[in-house]
Amino acid sequence: MTAYSSRPTTGERAEESQLLLPDVLSILPLRDTVLFPQAVLPLAVGRAASVRLVDEAVRASRLIGVVTQRDPAIEEPGPEEVFGTGTTAVIHKVLKQPDGTLRLVVQGIARFTIAEFLQREPFLKARVEEVEEVGPSGGDLEVEALTRNAATLFQKIIALSPLLPDELAGVALNISDPGRLTDVIGASLPTLTTATKQGLLETADVRVRLQKLVAALAKEAEVLELGSKIQSQVQSEMSKTQREYYLREQMKAIQKELGEADERTQEIDELRKKIEAAGMSEEAKKEALRELDRLAKMPPAAAEYTVTRTYLDWLIALPWQKETADQIEIAAARRILDEDHWGLEKVKDRILEYLAVKKIRPGGKDPILCFVGPPGVGKTSLGKSIARALGRKFVRISLGGMRDEAEIRGHRRTYIGALPGQIIQGLRRAESKNPVFMLDEVDKLGMDFRGDPASALLEVLDPEQNSTFRDHYVDVPFDLCKVLFITTANILDPVPPALRDRVEVLELPGYTEEEKVAIARRHLIPKQTTEHGLMAGEAIEFTDEAVRLLIRNYTREAGLRNLEREIANLCRKVARRRAEGQLEKITISPAVVTDYLGAPKYLLEELEERTRVPGVAVGLAWTPAGGDILFVEATRMKGGKTLTLTGQLGEVMKESAQAGLSWVRSHAAELGIPSNFWESSDLHLHVPAGAIPKDGPSAGVTMVTALGSLLTGRSVRPDLAMTGEITLSGRVLPVGGIKEKVLAAKRAGVRTVILPKRNEKNLLEDVPQAVRESMTFHLVETIPEAIGLAFAQAPGRFESEVSKEIADALAEPASPWPN
Repeated sequence: MTAYSSRPTTGERAEESQLLLPDVLSILPLRDTVLFPQAVLPLAVGRAASVRLVDEAVRASRLIGVVTQRDPAIEEPGPEEVFGTGTTAVIHKVLKQPDGTLRLVVQGIARFTIAEFLQREPFLKARVEEVEEVGPSGGDLEVEALTRNAATLFQKIIALSPLLPDELAGVALNISDPGRLTDVIGASLPTLTTATKQGLLETADVRVRLQKLVAALAKEAEVLELGSKIQSQVQSEMSKTQREYYLREQMKAIQKELGEADERTQEIDELRKKIEAAGMSEEAKKEALRELDRLAKMPPAAAEYTVTRTYLDWLIALPWQKETADQIEIAAARRILDEDHWGLEKVKDRILEYLAVKKIRPGGKDPILCFVGPPGVGKTSLGKSIARALGRKFVRISLGGMRDEAEIRGHRRTYIGALPGQIIQGLRRAESKNPVFMLDEVDKLGMDFRGDPASALLEVLDPEQNSTFRDHYVDVPFDLCKVLFITTANILDPVPPALRDRVEVLELPGYTEEEKVAIARRHLIPKQTTEHGLMAGEAIEFTDEAVRLLIRNYTREAGLRNLEREIANLCRKVARRRAEGQLEKITISPAVVTDYLGAPKYLLEELEERTRVPGVAVGLAWTPAGGDILFVEATRMKGGKTLTLTGQLGEVMKESAQAGLSWVRSHAAELGIPSNFWESSDLHLHVPAGAIPKDGPSAGVTMVTALGSLLTGRSVRPDLAMTGEITLSGRVLPVGGIKEKVLAAKRAGVRTVILPKRNEKNLLEDVPQAVRESMTFHLVETIPEAIGLAFAQAPGRFESEVSKEIADALAEPASPWPN
């Protein structure tokens, strides 16, 4: 504690009178400390330069100059790092510590300013000038008022601050000199900033110094009053809480004596009744009652109270025993499925088979289906139709882009804001334990550091395991075996093999032209005319020719979304006409379609134009959107033994091109090609649409046909497309996606298709009969058969060199198959 003397004793005065302030002083820098005149201050000296300074001062006059550093972080301050005003001090006492540092007791004597520095090493030494105070004139009322105000504020601060002793108030009252009063108060308040104290030290005018001090004291008193008010409010709140607690406990005791129950007890009793009535499993009921007992002993203000209450609400809200009764009427279910969807016979038959089994054996497990098909074919809407046919609730969640495993299994209750997974949440929304639960876009699941949602689905979609599905949040088994799970995907490749093994895959290929016309008539046109405020048949009418034109020339897709957009576009045009006052009925004909939508986007003449040149053949490709045609172009130039492949082809497709070239070289004589053509030629094989990656072996027969066409100089038939994998021995092997490829050929205007012989089963089972009857199909086993069918006349010496069976096949005119 800093010690002060209100007035010096006789001995002190005699001692001070003998202390003549020298012109040169050793300068001792201090960190965050300001020494005022007449103040006694203990100091700790640890710097080597400062220790040496003290040692020399003690041996001499014991007088030093004390100044404050501008930046306390500087370890060795120079003349620029200290303030220019300080205090002359006398060293009263020096104590050496075991670690080499010194403990000093110094007393301030007078202010000084530094005129110039005379020495930097080993410590600072400067020429100083004593600062004379500018005192007030006698009877200055302003100074007297400021002095009283400062003393009053100082007493107030001492009363509010628990850190200041009460004796300081008496010290201030006994000081009559205004200048000395400011120094005593400034040195006594540790809460004043170093900058404020330095400002008081540098102010020689007593009136100005008092003004600065009163402003600082007023601010400090205001801060202490606010802190005291806050403390009082906190204590009041604590007292209020304790009082309420005691009263609440007394109320409980009184109600217990009267046989009455409070609201808290009633709430616990209601929860207990709900748990009993929820129909939980034994394990779930045991856990719920255990949590309820914990809740009853918990104060409502506890942080765990809300977490436990929310958990109990989830357990009670789950449909442990609630389920809807299945409406197993085969004829009614068939009618509903036919009303909502045109075609899709395989899927409808599978649903009806499931209903038949369910009717015979109601307790059997529900299948887990996976609808795979291109966008826009009705996978999601088919799930709604199944729920309507069964009379069940329908729940759908989208898995596209989901990366967190907790979205399926839920978060553990230890996390803030934890919730069950989407499976449990969906069942709570459905309020039934046997809904139709659709997991949409299962092929677009992601995976990152938070887990793999696809792995979490393995238990959900396994009928042998999902009867004891345990969500991380609920943490008790829940039976999912009565849920009819339906997943959807555009392609199966991204789906993990373990997950693919747990589902029954039902493929939904694209629609034929006739199916699209029927769907547009029954669903799309009525829907869009209603949404655009048009009365079908009164304001707008579509002809079949216009719908077919939209399908053939304005859309080229497996599904129906683009067709619906084009119909909506036409409806908007008509709606605008009616809004402008033209109320006559509009019949949408092909001419109106072209007028409203502009030139067709896809032209069938493209096939004939592009295959007119030898070296171009048309292939068929499977895509996630349902299928498409692709052109394979070959050209020859002077060079030697180089085959260039372009069009962003994959490795398998490049190998097919190499195999096709090898077969052509080995059968050059049969094709009527010079055997040494490869010695002086470079060949370039290109598949247009180079921005789209392409891969797979099914274009092999198309590539070898394009090479044969180029080297023989014969054009490929313009209305013909083909698909099939080839071998070096000349065999044509089966490929997949036959229905999608055939429908793509039909959409593009192809009339003749060459398929591998071993794909005959797919042609008969998957391709609709109407499509088979409207196109010509040739099933081939060897490359010579395919080449012979691709050209109008067999090239070279095929008729004499190849086997009689192949020659006969080449000589016979192509006939439609089957009729």
